[in-house]
Amino acid sequence: MTFALLVAILALGWAAATGSFAVTNLLFGALVAFGALLLVRRQIENRRLILRPLRILSLGWLFLVELLLSAIRVAVLVLSPGLKARLKPAFIAFPLTVTSDAEITLLANLITLTPGTLSVDVSEDRKLLYVHAIDAADRDAVIQGIADGFERKIMEAFR
Repeated sequence: MTFALLVAILALGWAAATGSFAVTNLLFGALVAFGALLLVRRQIENRRLILRPLRILSLGWLFLVELLLSAIRVAVLVLSPGLKARLKPAFIAFPLTVTSDAEITLLANLITLTPGTLSVDVSEDRKLLYVHAIDAADRDAVIQGIADGFERKIMEAFR
């Protein structure tokens, strides 16, 4: 992806996020994108980062689905007094397969933004992500859900 095309895509994203496609806003978005890309240009060139739009959209779709399902699960827990007594909250050490700082940060943020889970810390050796789950009766199922969901989609999108 060329530098100019990436600037244009980010400028359009800026316009969409701000809700204004006025020429001045698009130019401002392009200026911000240009500056930001200059700051990270070496990292992008060194890793030969190839954005995979469909896989990134797939990750976004998975997040929206998980967000909706988790919100429903937490709402059911809150509204069902009998279920609260059976809750098994737990801290879980999730073994990381993703390795870069960006991938770990993205995974931690997606987990934290999903109701019922919270990323707490990353181990010093960056091999474990500590996650708190509001209901973790089956720890292995929680770990498998994260690995097969967010982590797999992140690796598909950014590797």
